[in-house]
Amino acid sequence: MKTLLTEDQLKQGIVQLAEKIQAHYQGKPLTIVGVMIGSVVLLADLIRLLKIPLRVELVQARSDHNGTRPGPMVINTDLISGNIQGRDVLLIDDIFDTGHTLWELIPQIDELGPSSIRTAVLLRKIGQCKLDLKPDFICFDIPNAFVVGYGLDYLDLYRNLRYIAVLEPSDMKDKK
Repeated sequence: MKTLLTEDQLKQGIVQLAEKIQAHYQGKPLTIVGVMIGSVVLLADLIRLLKIPLRVELVQARSDHNGTRPGPMVINTDLISGNIQGRDVLLIDDIFDTGHTLWELIPQIDELGPSSIRTAVLLRKIGQCKLDLKPDFICFDIPNAFVVGYGLDYLDLYRNLRYIAVLEPSDMKDKK
C-alpha cells in the first residue's frame, strides 16, 4: 500500500471544498445528501466546516458485486426522511470514477422535487468517466488507481485509514 494523500492534505482539501460550497450557496439553506457508505467520513468532516443552515440526509448506492468488478447499481433513496422539495440539494460522494453512481442517483433525487441539485466528490479519477457528467465540486483529482482509506474500502477493509492509499495487487490477494 502506498500513500497517495496524507491526512494533512485531506484536511486542507476539505477546508477548501467547504469554502467553495459556502461561496456558492451564500448562506442559503442546504440539504446535504451523503451517498453511503463511502462518503460518511467526508460528510462528517465537511458539515462541521460549513457555516450555513443545513439538513443532512443519506442514500445508499452500491454496485452489486464482489468487491473487485462492477455490477448493476442498486440505489435506495428510502433513507431520505425529510422533505427536500423546493430545497437546494448537494449530493456528497466519495469518488467519481465512471460516473454511473451520480448518473443514476441524480434523476431519482430530482423526482423528489428539489429546487437544485449539485454534486461534490472527494476524489475524481482522471480519464475514467465515459458519461456527459462532471461533479460541481471536486476535492482532488487522482490517477486511475484502486484507492482506499478515508471511507473508501476494498472488501469492507481500510475505510478507517486517515489517509488515501493506493492498493498494490499484492494487497488485494487473500483478503476475503
